Amino acid sequence: MDYATLRAASYVLIHTPDMVVKNGTTQTTERIVNPDSDYLKKLRNHLRSYEEVVHYAPNQTYIGNLSYGELKDLPQPWFEQTIKGKRYSKLGEIMPQNEFYGIIQMCDVFELVHLEDSYAKSVKEALRDHPLFKADLEKIKEGQSGDWIESQVADHHAEGLYDNDELVGCVQQAHEIDVNLNAHVMLENLVVKASGVMSLRHLLRQEGIDPEEVDYVIECSEEACGDMNQRGGGNFAKSIAELAGCVNATGSDIRGFCAAPTHALISAASLVRSQTFRHVVIVAGGATAKLGMNGKSHVEKGLPILEDVLGGFAALISENDGEHPILRSDLIGRHKVSSGSSPQAVTTALVAEPLDIAGYTVNDIDAYSLEMQNPDITKPAGAGDVPVANLKMIAAIGVIRNELERSQISDFVAEKALPGWAPTQGHIPSGVPYLGFAVDDLMTGDKNRAMIVGKGSLFLGRMTNLFDGMSIIIERNSGELSHSETADLKVEVKSAVANALREFAANWAEE
Repeated sequence: MDYATLRAASYVLIHTPDMVVKNGTTQTTERIVNPDSDYLKKLRNHLRSYEEVVHYAPNQTYIGNLSYGELKDLPQPWFEQTIKGKRYSKLGEIMPQNEFYGIIQMCDVFELVHLEDSYAKSVKEALRDHPLFKADLEKIKEGQSGDWIESQVADHHAEGLYDNDELVGCVQQAHEIDVNLNAHVMLENLVVKASGVMSLRHLLRQEGIDPEEVDYVIECSEEACGDMNQRGGGNFAKSIAELAGCVNATGSDIRGFCAAPTHALISAASLVRSQTFRHVVIVAGGATAKLGMNGKSHVEKGLPILEDVLGGFAALISENDGEHPILRSDLIGRHKVSSGSSPQAVTTALVAEPLDIAGYTVNDIDAYSLEMQNPDITKPAGAGDVPVANLKMIAAIGVIRNELERSQISDFVAEKALPGWAPTQGHIPSGVPYLGFAVDDLMTGDKNRAMIVGKGSLFLGRMTNLFDGMSIIIERNSGELSHSETADLKVEVKSAVANALREFAANWAEE
């Protein structure tokens, strides 16, 4: 049976400096614990402009305008480098905050989002020429007065929307008692939906696919929507599919902390390979909670706040067309309950075991994509260069397996390591930032095989101390289609059986 293929991927970033201050958990916690802290007083002076965000090299790599090879060649820290960036790319875009507020209101079907009147007009004008949203401008409603919005925030538990520290809108609570529907959670959920819609629309535009051909959507972000009777019950997937015009799709949400996108990728590949669906999309929106997560470390060292963007992505998994990279759903790494939590145990489960199944060595994988955190962010916070650290562990496993000499570790890391270019959004760095590049690398580039690895910290939910992770190998398509004749035969058999049953039913009815 043919493997599913990776058809395309899209990536979006949204610059949200005011959400860093008002909605990131590091900042909201600090306001509760230490409201007069020096950190909060200095924070705004360390925020970047939209232009700085667009011209930041890792962001350009995330949306595909700058190759990871070019990023790798740039001296670190990257925030000190000046490059010429663009808002749009073939894979997606970097959107400013004011326009994103408009997208949030477009995605609000329960009339919870309100913008101040003059601000609403300016947002509508800013989106007038947007290639993906100009047809939805009527969904940006006539605005409210500033006094009304202030009263909603001050007296009715609404969550404020700010631009340059000025209150320009609000999100109302969806229920007076249910904490799962309070204004703070509703804003988080609407951010996920809006950035997910952006990602899916970019994906469909990029591939030129009719949205009506999408059969199934899997949403795999970090947030979970529901009410007091079914916290996290969902469904982000169908709400995003609805606004992307995927009228024939159904879908569901997969949650697995940072590993969820890899779980979703494997699930999508399996659904397509089994011929349950022809076209499956995985999509994830951004997480406001992660904005400015390492901000204290950055401000303390005099650095800009680099965790100032929401991230979204989408990927299309389809039947084998003989061209696009194949997803080897038979070569899966998985962190089992019994795997252990040491770095060596985790790497063995996620990397070594699928290699053993395939009969490959660590050298047979041309690119490893796992925990693609940006070192500009992680180094000042004391976490080092995470992608490089992971490659060193894989190299060490190779030495243990007698596939590398200890003296070859440095060369292995230099050759195989992908630089970390993903924003701190938890699920976003976990393997999937490479999917967009993988399509080209494995079709027209010089690579034949890549491994996508997702890791997750299940202990954060206080239900288990276990770690989590999944991996999958992606390969260049050989061009051989093995299932076409079998598929045609199946159709013929099904048709013959159906005709026989109809004939039997008709004869039985006559008797």
